[in-house]
Amino acid sequence: MHIEENLKLDFKDVLIRPKRSTLTSRSQVELQREFVFHHSRKTYHGIPIIAANMDSTGTMEMAAAMGKHGLSVALHKHYEEQELIDYFSQLQNKSTGFYSMGITQTDFDKFSAVMAKAQNAIEYVCIDVANGYTEGFINFVKKVRSAYPHLTIMAGNVVTGDITEELILAGADIVKVGIGPGSVCTTRKMTGVGYPQLSAVIECADAAHGLGGQICADGGCVVPGDLAKAFGGGADFIMLGGMLAGHDECAGDLIERDGQQFKRFYGMSSRAAMDKYAGGVAKYRASEGKEVLLPYRGAVEASLLDILGGVRSACTYVGAHKLKELTKRTTFIRVTQQLNEVFGKS
Repeated sequence: MHIEENLKLDFKDVLIRPKRSTLTSRSQVELQREFVFHHSRKTYHGIPIIAANMDSTGTMEMAAAMGKHGLSVALHKHYEEQELIDYFSQLQNKSTGFYSMGITQTDFDKFSAVMAKAQNAIEYVCIDVANGYTEGFINFVKKVRSAYPHLTIMAGNVVTGDITEELILAGADIVKVGIGPGSVCTTRKMTGVGYPQLSAVIECADAAHGLGGQICADGGCVVPGDLAKAFGGGADFIMLGGMLAGHDECAGDLIERDGQQFKRFYGMSSRAAMDKYAGGVAKYRASEGKEVLLPYRGAVEASLLDILGGVRSACTYVGAHKLKELTKRTTFIRVTQQLNEVFGKS
């Protein structure tokens, strides 16, 4: 047993200190980033925000809406093989859609079949497990890298620098960071395992950048300011679930209760997800997610503009002309309160 004494911080524990700026308008801020990935050597152009590969948010409809703004979607892994072949075959901007998979042989076989029939149209892959610390996961990343050297691979989830480095050395271009911060994730409650997300981002970004890799902060963003903090902490990409849930582009029917409309949203390790895709929760495990009803939010366009506008505004407060400059110009200050809540939290 060991107790680590160093303080670990979450987004709610800090604010970004403003700095002198020569910007005169938020419209002057450039959010587009360009990356050349370490292994695939592919060049990425876009705004590095990705819709999570949950079956509610990781949809083709969400990809169409986000693609208009240069954003991306990690499609959920439960689409039928033919649907994926058709989608990726016609996809013009390859970075708009990430193919998602787990680490079973079935997952690999399905991906191989889609790649063969789609004539290698897939360029971005998300290898996704809850626990990225297993030897089997690292070996699977090596297997995919060996079989498809040209792919840009995002893999996770982890929260520490040592495994971030190991995953990059194993073949990952982007390491997905976050254990337990998601809005419908109960891993920390059920297992006691986790890591405050801002500290995880800072530490994993430092490790990844030292090897020429990138990271994706996955989970924990509740408001646009949290994205600014994640980018400021060194995140190259950010993955969003709850902030994009409840919209028209999300899967699921509208539910009406007491004259109000709602949409279901649940974690992919929740009982609802396992009942739908695995015939229930296996006897040897527990559900590590929850299901909620979110007020219906209409089209996702307005939410996307809010998110992008908030990040642009953060850049103007610290004098960052480009998103790339935000981390260099970020100084975090520790706080005990984020907002004046005299009239509520909204």
